[in-house]
Amino acid sequence: MEPKVIGPRSGAAFLLGAGEILTVTDPQGCQVADLLAFAVHDVREVISNGRTFDYEETITLTTGNRLWSNRSRVLLEIVEDTVGRHDFLLTPCSEATFRHFYPDKPVHRGCFGNLAAALSPYGIEEDAIPTAFNLFMNVPVEQDTGRISVIPPTSVAGDLIRLRAAEDCVIGLTACSAYASNGGSFKPIHYAIQPAPAPV
Repeated sequence: MEPKVIGPRSGAAFLLGAGEILTVTDPQGCQVADLLAFAVHDVREVISNGRTFDYEETITLTTGNRLWSNRSRVLLEIVEDTVGRHDFLLTPCSEATFRHFYPDKPVHRGCFGNLAAALSPYGIEEDAIPTAFNLFMNVPVEQDTGRISVIPPTSVAGDLIRLRAAEDCVIGLTACSAYASNGGSFKPIHYAIQPAPAPV
C-alpha cells in the first residue's frame, strides 16, 4: 500500500471509517505529527486528552490504549506502536507559539493553522480544535516540580503508530512545524489506511 505524504510543515484531513486502521510513519526520524479525530456524525465530538488520561489512567499512551472523546466514547485504539513516546498535553503550535518561543524566527501558521485549513471543508472551525495527540513528540515531565520540556523525538526512520477507528472519524494530521518539537529540522510524515476486515 503506497503511503500518502504530508510535506514538511503542512497538514491534511481525511475520513477514517470504523474498523479501518490508520498507520502514521515517521519516514526519516525525529519528526512529530499532530493528530486530531472528530466523530463524523457530529464533529462537536472530538478526542479529549482529559477524558483519555482519566479513563486510561496514564499519560503515557501506547499499544492497547484508547483515545476517548469529550462525550466519553472511544474514537481510536492504538494497535501498534514502535516508539512508545507521544504527547497529549500540548496544543498544536500556532502563530502565537512562534511569537512566544521563537521571536527571532519567521512566524509560521504552525500545526494549528494547517489543521484549521485542512478541516474547514468538514465544517470544523478553529475554535473546535482541541489539544492534539502529538505523535512521536517527546515532552518529559519533571517528577518533583511538574515542569515540562520539549526535547527531540526518540523516533527513528521507519518508526510508526497504528490506530484502529472505533467510530467513523474525520482525521486531521500534520507534519509539525515547531523547531524544538522536531530537533530543529522539518521532515515529511507518511500515512496509509488499511480497510476494515471483511465480516466472517
